[in-house]
Parts: sequence; structure tokens; C-alpha cells
Amino acid sequence: MGRTVPSFRPALEHEIESWKNFKRALRPEEQKIFNKLMNYARIHADAGSMSARPMLSEILFISFAVEQEKRIEILEEKVEELENVLRGKE
Repeated sequence: MGRTVPSFRPALEHEIESWKNFKRALRPEEQKIFNKLMNYARIHADAGSMSARPMLSEILFISFAVEQEKRIEILEEKVEELENVLRGKE
């Protein structure tokens, strides 16, 4: 018997491909950001494959949010370090 549900990674790539017209309409600098976001989804493909969510776009968006939150936390830490330096705490 064959599978009725495609494996996650090919399905994810198909979902990403479905956004190609949207990507084409973006400015070149925005296309780079778009590519980065899609790579975030690829990074979290293992977690996505464990999700019970049937909508791949939901997995894309939560992957974006996770990676962006990580970046925000890093930036907040750097800002705090710089503020401490300016206050003479280091």
C-alpha cells in the first residue's frame, strides 16, 4: 500500500514553491528576506513534521515567529550589554 499523506519535507517545499508569485512581486531586498524566512521553515522542518497541524502555512508562520523571537532576544541582550557599558557597569 502506498502512502496517502506526502512526507513533510517535500510537502513543505511544495508549499514554499506555491509562494513563488508572491516572491516575484517583492523588491529584491524583500526577496532576500523572504528567502531567509523560508529557510527558517526548513530549519524547523523536523518540528513541523511532528505537528498535528494540517495547514503547512501555519507551520511556516510559527517557524518564522520562533526564529524572529530568537533574534529579538539576542538583540535585547546586546542592547542591555551596551546600556550597562554606557552606565559604567562593566
